[in-house]
Amino acid sequence: MATHIPTGMRRDDRDDPFDDIFSEIERMMEEMTGGVSAAGNAGFGSDAHVSIYETDDELRVVADMPGVRKEDIDIKCDGRHVTISASTDTSDYEERIELPARVDEHSASATFNNGILEITLDRTGSSANIDLD
Repeated sequence: MATHIPTGMRRDDRDDPFDDIFSEIERMMEEMTGGVSAAGNAGFGSDAHVSIYETDDELRVVADMPGVRKEDIDIKCDGRHVTISASTDTSDYEERIELPARVDEHSASATFNNGILEITLDRTGSSANIDLD
């Protein structure tokens, strides 16, 4: 038998069987984000987007970084990961990107234009050949 709820009245949320599920989802989201809501200063959130493009010879990492100035960007590479950091007056951003192939970190070059960061890295062989004498 369905319960009729008159217009203008709200049902009692304590009887909602999905409350426990939604509460658990909210708890897990807070745990994953360190308790910072999406509206907080957790970085650029959904405004930031990172893509990786591959060719036989190189990798290109392209990041949309709205509201960031070139002087505020710091880029590091260890051959397997690229870390992009930036600070603005309103937010901090750090993204560690695992690369799909090993690169020569000393070959890296980067450009920043109109909020788009592009990093180009030369690929290296996945392993070194060792000669047996």
